[in-house]
Amino acid sequence: MGGAEDDEPPFKRVKVSSGKPGDLSKSTFLREPASCSLNDLMSRPLVCQGDDEVVGSKGVVKKVEFVRIIAEALYSLGYNKAGARLEEESGIPLQSAVVKLFMQQILDGKWDESVATLHKIDLMDENIVKMASFVILEQKFFELLDGNNVMDALKTLRTEIGPLCINNDRVRELSLCILSPSQRVLAGMSGQDVLRAMSRTKLLEELQKLLPPTVIIPEQRLVHLVEQALDLQLDACRFHNSLVGEMSLLTDHQCGKDQIPSQTLQILQDHSDEVWFLQFSHDGKYLASSGADCLVIIWEVKLDGLFCVKHRFSGHQKPVSYMSWSPDDHQLLTCGVEEVVRRWDVESGECIHIYEKNGLGLISCGWAPDGKRILCGVTDKSISMWDLEGKELECWKGRRTIRISDLGITSDGKHVVSVCKDSTILLFGWESKAEKVIQEDQTITSFVLSTDNKYLLVSLLNQEIHLWDIEGTVKLISKYNGHKRLRFVLRSCFGGLDQAFIASGSEDSQVYIWHKSSGELVETLAGHSGTVNCVVLVYITAMGQLRSLGGKLGSLKWKQIDKREI
Repeated sequence: MGGAEDDEPPFKRVKVSSGKPGDLSKSTFLREPASCSLNDLMSRPLVCQGDDEVVGSKGVVKKVEFVRIIAEALYSLGYNKAGARLEEESGIPLQSAVVKLFMQQILDGKWDESVATLHKIDLMDENIVKMASFVILEQKFFELLDGNNVMDALKTLRTEIGPLCINNDRVRELSLCILSPSQRVLAGMSGQDVLRAMSRTKLLEELQKLLPPTVIIPEQRLVHLVEQALDLQLDACRFHNSLVGEMSLLTDHQCGKDQIPSQTLQILQDHSDEVWFLQFSHDGKYLASSGADCLVIIWEVKLDGLFCVKHRFSGHQKPVSYMSWSPDDHQLLTCGVEEVVRRWDVESGECIHIYEKNGLGLISCGWAPDGKRILCGVTDKSISMWDLEGKELECWKGRRTIRISDLGITSDGKHVVSVCKDSTILLFGWESKAEKVIQEDQTITSFVLSTDNKYLLVSLLNQEIHLWDIEGTVKLISKYNGHKRLRFVLRSCFGGLDQAFIASGSEDSQVYIWHKSSGELVETLAGHSGTVNCVVLVYITAMGQLRSLGGKLGSLKWKQIDKREI
C-alpha cells in the first residue's frame, strides 16, 4: 500500500468486478491453464467439491464465507489493496452493495437514509430491524441535541424513536436529556464535537453486533477462528504443561510425556513417622510438611531446585493433620488432630499465637483473603472465625463440619466450603447466608478448592475423585479413577500449568496424574515403598518447572522435569 487511498474506509475503496457475484463459472481462476508453472499452482483455489460451493477435504467450509473472512482479515491488517484485489478477482464482495451503502451512510451521519437502507437489507427478524433503527435514531437524537436543535431532537424522539416501542426506560432517559443538559452525560452524551466522528464509528460497531454475521462479517473473525483452533489443540494435548516455546500455525501442536515429572531428584527423610499433609507456599519458595510425629517442617527451595530444612516447628501434642499458608506466605497455620491451631512466623520460626476453644478440639484451619482473620473447624461441628489476636468474631453453629474434614475459603472471602455430613459438602456465604450443597453417594475423605474458585475436587471412599463445577449451578463434570484406596485418607490436588492436571496418592505406592479436561490417566509415578497419603503439584513459571511431592512413612519423594534441559 502506502497510497492515499489506503486511508479511506474499506467500503469506499473496494472495487467489485463487473460480473455478477454469483456467476462463479466465469471467474478467471477457474480456467485450467494450458501449461502449469509454480505460480499457477500457488494461485489455484483450494480443492472444491460438488458445484464449487465448498472447499477443503471435509466439504464443510463454504467458499463464499471463507473468501469473505480472508478479505476482512486483509483489510483489518491494513492490506487494503490486497483485500480489494481479492474481492475483484474472486467476484465475492466482502459486503453487499446495499450493506456498503448502509455503512457509509452511518459514517456520513445520514440517519434517515440509513434507516431506509436498513429496511432494504434482507433481514428476516423484524426485531433486529427495530433494535438497529433504535440505535441509529438515538445517535441522530444525540447529535441534534449537540447541535442545539432541541425541537428536531424532540420530534425525533416523539415521531421516530417512541413508535418503535423499544426500551421504554431508555426513552425516558432520552426525554430527561431534553429537560436537563446535565443528564446527557448520564445517558451517554459527551457534548464534545471532537468525539462525534468516533461515536459514529462506535455506532457502526454496535450495529455490527446486532446484525447477523452473514450481513456484516464480525471484526477479526479469521483471527478469532485461528485462536480458537490453537486453544482446541492445547485442550486436546494431554501433556501440555509449559510456557516455553510458541505455538506455530504451520504445524499441529503436540507435547510429549516429558512434560510430566518422572525423575526422582531428592528424598526428604527428616520426619520420623508418617507424612500426612503437604502444602507449598503460594510463591512456591517453601514447602510445609507435617504428620504423625507431631512435627512441622518448613523446607526452602534453593535455586538449584533442591530442598533444605529451614525450620522445624514443634509444640503440637498430637499429629498435625492440616496446614494453611497466609496470603502473603509470611505465616503458617498448623492444626493438631482435635487439638489447637498454631500460627507461626515463617522467617523467625516462632509460634506467634495459639487458637483454642475450651473443652473442644480444632480440626481444620484457613485464612481469610485479607490475612487478618482465620477460620477453624471445631469438633462440635461448628466453624469459628477469629482475629489474629485470638478474639472470636463469629461462630457458625449447627452441622457445618465433621471431625475429619477439610476447609476451603474462596479468594474473594465470601464463601466457606466444608464437609457437613459424610457425603455432603456445604458451600455457604457468611455474609449472604446463601448455601449450596454438593451431594455425593459415597463417603467424602477429602476435598480441595481450585485457585480460581471455579472447581472443587472431591476424593471419595470408593476410589473415585470427582470434579465439581461450583460456579453458578453446582454440577459434576468429571470423574477420575485408577488409584487404590482401601484404608487411609488420600489427598488429591490440582496442578500444572493453568491447573490442567489432577494428581492423587495411592495405597499401591504410586502417584497418579490425570489430564483434568479429558479425565485420561497420563502418568503413574513409582518410587515410594508404602501408601502415598498426600500429593502436591506446583508450577513455577519463572523456572519452567513442575514439582510434585508425595508423602509416606517419614519420607518425601521429590520429582521434577526441568524444561531447561529438554
